[in-house]
Amino acid sequence: MQIESPPTEKRHEKPEGERRGLVIVHTGDGKGKSTAAFGLALRALGRTHVHGKLVKIFQFMKVPSARFGEHRIFEQLGLPIEGLGDGFSWKSQDLEHSAQLARDGWQKARAAILGGEYFMVTLDELTYPLIYGWLPLEDVMQTLRERPRDVHVVVTGRRCPPEIIELADTVTEMTLVKHAFKAGIPAQRGIED
Repeated sequence: MQIESPPTEKRHEKPEGERRGLVIVHTGDGKGKSTAAFGLALRALGRTHVHGKLVKIFQFMKVPSARFGEHRIFEQLGLPIEGLGDGFSWKSQDLEHSAQLARDGWQKARAAILGGEYFMVTLDELTYPLIYGWLPLEDVMQTLRERPRDVHVVVTGRRCPPEIIELADTVTEMTLVKHAFKAGIPAQRGIED
């Protein structure tokens, strides 16, 4: 490791543009996409309690009855999180049913984005129904472009379509450097669920 001096001068000028809703994408093969989105949702929830706006998380691959750690704590905090799918595609008994769940779920998410009552709408794992061809990309793009000016939208998932990346204001690609699973260590409760 190389030691460096902390900066003593501001590294950038304050932007002069106006505040508005952003499209934020967390993609890539590394761990932490949903976790980063949930952190933003918590930050937004803390701010919006003051201003009376709402935050909502839609999970496109999780089942509505999912009870992972995030579901338990978000329920206690009053942050709605809704599973829209039927789990991992390789466990699905009927992929057309999975596709229909994604389409139905998209209509809920689309209404939440366009309705304007939410400060932030998180579309966790949205990229999968897009890349599987279950959702029309153009409908998602149109919704992102036409959302009310002050609505933030966060998209997560691997292999985010380049069209969404181009439209987004902020894109972070999580890079896999090392993962315990590849060393034979199973998923850990409280870390991966």
